Amino acid sequence: MAKILLIRFSAFGDVAMMVPIVHSLAIQYPQHDITVLSRVQFAPLFATMPSNTHFLGVDLTRDYVGLKGLNKLYKELRHREFEFVADFHGVLRSNFLRLCFCLSGRKTACIHKGRKAKKRLTRMGYHKLKPLKTSFQRYADVLKRVGLPIYPHFTSIYGTSKGTLHKDTLDVTGAKDGEHWIGIAPFATYKGKIYPLDKMQKVIESLSMKKQCKVFLFGGGDSEVEQMEGWSRQYENVISVAGKLPLAQELALISHLDLMVSMDSANMHLASLVNTPVLSIWGATHPYAGFLGWNQSETNTIQKELPCRPCSVFGNKPCRFNNYDCLQIQPQSILKKIDGLLSCK
Repeated sequence: MAKILLIRFSAFGDVAMMVPIVHSLAIQYPQHDITVLSRVQFAPLFATMPSNTHFLGVDLTRDYVGLKGLNKLYKELRHREFEFVADFHGVLRSNFLRLCFCLSGRKTACIHKGRKAKKRLTRMGYHKLKPLKTSFQRYADVLKRVGLPIYPHFTSIYGTSKGTLHKDTLDVTGAKDGEHWIGIAPFATYKGKIYPLDKMQKVIESLSMKKQCKVFLFGGGDSEVEQMEGWSRQYENVISVAGKLPLAQELALISHLDLMVSMDSANMHLASLVNTPVLSIWGATHPYAGFLGWNQSETNTIQKELPCRPCSVFGNKPCRFNNYDCLQIQPQSILKKIDGLLSCK
């Protein structure tokens, strides 16, 4: 039995994208022992992994701060006798740990992020749009270079079932009684990925008037929670679950949705991990950069074709024209797409 260490500390969506690859590795190498090293708060993503997979959560802001903290972490990890170390992150922290393991004779490999290709994709006036490697492919490539090739295959963290809704969750959501449950995650980290809130409000208002629909709002952060609570008070059949459920129960609830409407954000990936259909809305970013959710199709994306997009890989750059025209999509276009996807169920 070999011991394998997989490293990725952030961000939420990128860690979530590890799940199909880690699951595939665990199934295809049942004789090996796998440890995922990440931040404590991401543990629920890996809670239903095969028994040969373990999650090691660390607090990098308290217990392992700076170079001294990383050296302490390495000494603790060294005693676990890992034979293979796969760095899915490629940042200073993970590079330090990987170098330490490499110097101690362990077989290591690091993610190739494809920065040049991504920079070219977002260059002004570059019109030869073509899909780049996905993060899933890049993670699998790391495993191949470390000597553990896999065939990515994954359905849901719950297998062929759905997550169990606890009583505390049902107290918030109520029981599902024949209606369509639609999730909406209207926020993202950066402005270039957020559909204008006045337009999103119109989408929510229209859905709230459909008696056969119940809408759940997902998100985090004080201002986001306040905004979504306001919508839930204003409209019938709209419930904000932001800040009310732990991640494990959010995942379980998402598994019961008929559709998740999300930005290019972590909630898109969470829905992908529980086999829930996703309608994703893209602005400054583009699925071709490699961050579309697991098993998602470009057919189920809302995008506005413009010569200036994509202008950013992560959506963190200000709009060149100060108008974010890429996100000026009519609510009716989104509602029509939602109707079409729900009618297919």
